[in-house]
Amino acid sequence: MWMNRIVWRLWRAIDRQAFAPGCLGVMVNPFYFARAALYGVLKQKGSELTGRLLDIGCGCKPYQKLVVASEYIGMEYDTESARLNGAADVYYKNAGFPFPDESFDSALCTQVLEHVFDARTLLFEICRVLKPNGRLLITTPFIWDEHEQPHDYMRYTSYGLKRLLADSGFEILEQKKTLPDLRVICQLVCAYIYKRLHVANRVVNVILMLMFIFPVNIAGLLLYRVLPTNDDLYLDNVVLVRKKAVKT
Repeated sequence: MWMNRIVWRLWRAIDRQAFAPGCLGVMVNPFYFARAALYGVLKQKGSELTGRLLDIGCGCKPYQKLVVASEYIGMEYDTESARLNGAADVYYKNAGFPFPDESFDSALCTQVLEHVFDARTLLFEICRVLKPNGRLLITTPFIWDEHEQPHDYMRYTSYGLKRLLADSGFEILEQKKTLPDLRVICQLVCAYIYKRLHVANRVVNVILMLMFIFPVNIAGLLLYRVLPTNDDLYLDNVVLVRKKAVKT
């Protein structure tokens, strides 16, 4: 019985490393660099998201505890897999959100925009349901492999995303690039290894991660500090924007 309890706790600890990876994540999380960078940025900027908040494409709500919102509403596009996950509070179909104008003080949209074919429509809807001067924190990949196929449509440069947000009714407050250094290369190597070696057996997977992912993660952590950065090659865009107030 005690052995089963230890094993259960170990799997729980590994599962917790998925979106907030720490020391254990370095060893077993093939997306350590990507997830750690996003978690760090959201932890830093979560205080900007206050009041009533809408999390668009909330998934399992991994960043809910990082924001100071008084009310947190997670929303997902209505699919069978989203319903099975069961974490969302609201589901929507087609283009329109099921909320009236100016319903929210802030919004969060992480790693969703690349899966939306008509990004302008989505951003216009976010702008519509935000109050004037309401804030949106949005993240989206610049360098990443195709994923969640066939619903992976876009990659955005920092300039393209800035233009898209400005044209959709937002004012840029802050724009950041994550991992503009050797870690982006290490992350791509880990993603490649994971896709080549991933199997259904969890125990085998952990062993493979320790053998092949752990060394790459360690190399990245050691070498990125001494090698030069490259602002033109990075992993994710992170942008904090504010809905423009309508002038009367």
